[in-house]
Amino acid sequence: METRELRYYVAVAEELHFGRAAERLGMAQPPLSRAIRQLERRLGVTLLERTSRAVAMTEAGEALLHEGRAVLDAVEAAERRTRRAAHATTGTPGVVLATKAGASTELLAKLLDAYAAEPDAVPVEVLLSGIGEQSRVLRDGRADVALLHLPFDDVAGLDVEELRTEGQVVLLPAGHPLTTRPHVLTAEVSDLPGLPLPRWPAADGTYADGPGPPAHDHAQLLQLIALGRACAIVPESAVTLVRGDVAAVPVLDAPAVTTVIAWPPHSRSRGVAGLVRTATSL
Repeated sequence: METRELRYYVAVAEELHFGRAAERLGMAQPPLSRAIRQLERRLGVTLLERTSRAVAMTEAGEALLHEGRAVLDAVEAAERRTRRAAHATTGTPGVVLATKAGASTELLAKLLDAYAAEPDAVPVEVLLSGIGEQSRVLRDGRADVALLHLPFDDVAGLDVEELRTEGQVVLLPAGHPLTTRPHVLTAEVSDLPGLPLPRWPAADGTYADGPGPPAHDHAQLLQLIALGRACAIVPESAVTLVRGDVAAVPVLDAPAVTTVIAWPPHSRSRGVAGLVRTATSL
């Protein structure tokens, strides 16, 4: 199977429309349809059920979409990392570390300082990502290693080492009645009048329907909370970002958040290995 065929199939499977997929790929529809039929014949399975009105994936088609995305991501990642290595100005290429902007700030600072003191340290470029983007930039080759947070981030297929586990707090406008409490429960937070939980963007950048305001970063979130437009449940370490107009209260039954350092299992980078070793020794 060629990567070209996988790109064709993934486009059709994601669009569920041959015309839109052809436009996305910059090609005519007839050769795209022929390519998909040839792929089905060679695999000996039906990937797509076609009618005059709709296109739907079969179970085999769903499996190929999942695997195809992973393969294309791996190819793109290999291309990016190869180009970055070729453009390195020294014999030892640096490392790109992805982390969510505003998350694990204290841990990140300690990690960078400790690693810089190592005799074999290489330059580390920090790539600050949006909500849920760290895993994606690690998989597609824009980053070599990432700080991820369980259970929120996807670590399937990655090598990981756990760094720390912490509880969560709810961020509320200063002066809210709940800020006098030693702790709250998630049910109390989810039902707060006038303070809905924010809506974060999905991988495609869209927001699910709901009463909460859309938010795309921590700075925007903190302003929404301070203005009395939202509340949010976040890891305890995020309290370091809280200003005087926002208060934090522990949430007893919120799931614990585990910060991990993650990297591709095929990585042979000495810089990544050294960074992981330093992180696990903090």
